[in-house]
Amino acid sequence: MKKVLVILLVAFIIIQFFPIDKTNPAVNPGMDFLKIKNIPPQTAKMISTSCYDCHSNETKYPWYSNFAPFSWILKHHIDDGRKHLNFSIFATYEPERQIHKMEECVEMLEKGEMPLESYFVGHQNAKLTDVQRKQLIQYFKREIEETKIKMQ
Repeated sequence: MKKVLVILLVAFIIIQFFPIDKTNPAVNPGMDFLKIKNIPPQTAKMISTSCYDCHSNETKYPWYSNFAPFSWILKHHIDDGRKHLNFSIFATYEPERQIHKMEECVEMLEKGEMPLESYFVGHQNAKLTDVQRKQLIQYFKREIEETKIKMQ
């Protein structure tokens, strides 16, 4: 048993020498969702607090991002989140893609799949109440309709 613990401890120490890259890509405010859309301040705060760490180039890495293997899991979540939706480059999406991304936001919010439960471990303030979730859903639905109108 002692040998196993020593091997695990040594492995844990060794993996600390393989840190993640915490460099955020540059942010262009003219491309950012919160800057280009007409968003009520309260709604903007909810999106920023509950979505932006994984779905923008403005990730704020928590203390546990300094320790592998937690950092690797976190980095995978962030990279995957940005791949699916990156609010920092929202203006670069074609209107049809913007609509699709906002429809996905509605779907994820309605299913309660976003934000991820695991995100709440270090981010209790990111939890959305049912009322907040409904407000975001209504906002995205309105924005979808406005984008469709602008496309005509």
